[in-house]
This record gives sequence, structure tokens and C-alpha cells, in this order.
Amino acid sequence: MLVLLGFAMIATFLYLVMSKRVAPVAALILVPVVFGLAAGGSLGLADDITKSIEDVAPTAALLFFAITFFGIMIDVGLFDPHFRAILRVVGHDPAKIVVGTALLASTVSLDGDGSTTFIIVTSAFLPIYLRLGMSPVVLTCVTATANGVLNTVPWGGSTARAAAVLKVSPIDIFVPMIPAIAAGLLATLVFAALLGRGERRRLGEVELRDGLLRRKDNTSGKVLQTTRAAQMTPAEASGTASVAVAAGLPDGNAITAEPELISCDGRNNRPNARPRLLWLNLTLTLAVMALLVEGTLEPAVLFFVAVAIALVLNFPRVAEQREQLQAHASSVVGVVGMVFAATVLTGVLSGSGMVEAMADWLVGVIPDSLGAHFPVITGLLSIPMTFFTSNDAFYFGMLPVLNETASHYGVTPLEMARASLVGQPLHQSSPIVASFLLLVGLAKVDLGDHHRKTIWRAVIVGLIMLAVGGLTLAFPL
Repeated sequence: MLVLLGFAMIATFLYLVMSKRVAPVAALILVPVVFGLAAGGSLGLADDITKSIEDVAPTAALLFFAITFFGIMIDVGLFDPHFRAILRVVGHDPAKIVVGTALLASTVSLDGDGSTTFIIVTSAFLPIYLRLGMSPVVLTCVTATANGVLNTVPWGGSTARAAAVLKVSPIDIFVPMIPAIAAGLLATLVFAALLGRGERRRLGEVELRDGLLRRKDNTSGKVLQTTRAAQMTPAEASGTASVAVAAGLPDGNAITAEPELISCDGRNNRPNARPRLLWLNLTLTLAVMALLVEGTLEPAVLFFVAVAIALVLNFPRVAEQREQLQAHASSVVGVVGMVFAATVLTGVLSGSGMVEAMADWLVGVIPDSLGAHFPVITGLLSIPMTFFTSNDAFYFGMLPVLNETASHYGVTPLEMARASLVGQPLHQSSPIVASFLLLVGLAKVDLGDHHRKTIWRAVIVGLIMLAVGGLTLAFPL
């Protein structure tokens, strides 16, 4: 009976989330409550949920302040010198431009917010692509893949979900996965370099001067064609990808791009930039990252202190501090609210005995020879499942059952959580991801064109992360 109820609960949750009939937060709460009552757990239901809330409270606190901290660091311009250096180095060489796109996307993705990454990257690079006649599909390909690799940071959406549902620390998930993430980034940069060389071959050597675009033979340097640079709107010409473009989302909402933050010529247009405090902010950030990896302090406590120092250091006035907290409130509420809502699902699954019953059934079905390879199986499943379904559906619907089944073969929740992350490079190109629709909307790229260029490359990046994760003992192969 519990097996049927458990699978029915997960199927109902998946249906409601995938069909977009109910918001994930509401589905995470209502569906488990209904099935928990049906399982006869009316008396202990509240206690199970309360215990689950206590288990994930440190994770929610970490996410709350980590997202706020990195949001502040981006607002005050900590990473702007890096952004400008990339833009200066790439010049008009298509190969360098594509690699620079991947590097910029990787850097901005450290804040764990895909929408922010896509807005900044398109603002900085799309005008360059358009002026030189490069394909915007190349931009969306490398940007989405790089952002997917970095979606595995401790405060990223996938790691937050895995930590919440398996009740483990996101830092403990992340640190052993650093070699695999680095390998994923390296693979993304290799693909970016190859795509850039392809654009260089297609376009020839490009020189942009005085509004004229000269194409030269790669070998002889002979000018093959001289034309005017692509005409753009005033917003695009000043470096803004498209201030007025809105990407329509499946739920009827729209995200509108913000004005550019770093323009093509390297100017800083951030209203809250603090260039005089650059070295202090850099020291603070490096200290936080070092202590985070070293592990002496609890991650949540570390970010509590870091956010307080960042606010006081950069915004002496109380009104400015309040504005900063409000500026990042939407990102914080979305992630932390989801984490707390997930406690209802995990509390009901464990407290009612559903997850144990489902795992026992799966153990009886799965051959013993495959049991020790459950992390690899989970990693392989995560690649298509997080593309065709949402992160919510995979991490909250499937991962708990896979984890409980794997525990019968000696596989730990941390190992399962790490393996589950390798599908993220492809996930960020899923048409059900709102921030991805923002990216293709800003770049005015056809979904089919993007997927033809991206899917197989993102799958290879995910498989590389899976292989390196296993070889570096983040999880057993």
C-alpha cells in the first residue's frame, strides 16, 4: 500500500509541476499533505514536517546569505575589472570573443542566478557578435552550458535542492566535486574555442574601424570585402543587448532585460560601484572562499558575518543597506522558500515510511550487480531528466527514492547528491527553464538552432563531469 501511495504521490507531483498547473512551492506542500493523510499519518504529520524543517534550516540560512553576499559583490563591481579585461582582450577576433563569452558567463554565474548571468553576458557581447556578423547561436550555446556547469555552486539551484531533499550540507556536496566542475568548465572552454575558430573560418579575419567592417583572407591578409558594420538600435550601439526585449515565460510572466552594466568599450555603468573599495572587497571574498573550503566555521555563520561586513563596508548609510537587501530579496525568497517547502515532501516521505517501502521494492527489482553503481546511474539519469523535466521534479520527485535505494548498497546521500549534479550543463538549455528563455529571447535565437548546436556538446560536458567525479572519488564508479 505504501509503495503505491509513494509512487502515486511522486507521479502527482511530477504531473502538476511539469504541466505547470501548480507552482512548485505549492505542489511541494499540498501534494505530500494529502497523501500523508491518506497514509494514516494525520497524528504525526506535523512532527515529521517540523523535524524536516530543523534538518534543513542551516542550509536555508546558508543560501539566504550566500546569494545576498555574491549579489552585493556584483553590484559593487568586484568582478568588473575581470569583465573589462575580457572585453579588452577579445578585440575583434571571433575565436577570442567566443572564449571570452564563456569566461564572462562562468564568472557571473558564481552568484547562482541564471537570469543575471544571461542579462550581463548578452549586454556585453551581443552587440559585438552582431557588428562582426557572428552567429548569436554560438553566444547562447557557450553561455547556457557554462552557466549550467556553475549551477553546481553551493548556493546554486541544483545543489540547494539536492542538499534540502537529502538533508546534507551543500558545502560537503560541492568541495569534492571541484575537480569535476573544473573539468566541465575546461571542456566548455574547449568547445568555445572550437566554435570560435569555426566562426573565424566562416568570416575570415575581421577588422572593425570607423564604422567599416573589413574581412580579410586568413592566409594572405588580402581584404576580401568592406561593408558597413551591422546597423543596430541606439541601445545596442551603446552596448546594451536589448533593454526593451522581454522574454515571454510559460506562466505568462515576463522578464525584461536591465540596462547594460559593462559596455563594449569597458565603461562601468553600475550606480552602486565602489571602485575605491575593490581590494577590500576582493580580500573579503577570498577570505570567505578560503574559510568555506577549509571548513572550520559553519558555512551559514561564515556568510552571516560576510554579508554584515559587506553591507557596512560598502554602504555606510542604513537606507542604502536596506536597499541592497531588498534588491536581492526576490532571488533569496525564490530559493529559500523552495527549500523550506521541500521539507513537507521529505518529512512525509520519511515519516510515513513511503520512501523505505519504495526503496525496498526497487531493491527487489534491480540486479545486485548494478547496486554499487547507483551514483553513475543517477548521474546518467540526471542528464535527460533535468532537461525534459524541471529540477524540482528530478530532485524532489526522483532523487529521494534513488537515494534510499542506493543506501541498501552502501552508497551515501552525499555521493548520490554529487552524482545528481552532472546533468546541469544540459539542464540550462531546457525550454522549461525560464532564465534560458530569457537568454534566447535577448539574443533572438531560434530554440531549434540553439538545441542543434548545444545539446550534444552539453551532454559531453556532463559525461566528462561524471567521469572526473568518479575518478576523483567524489562518488563511486
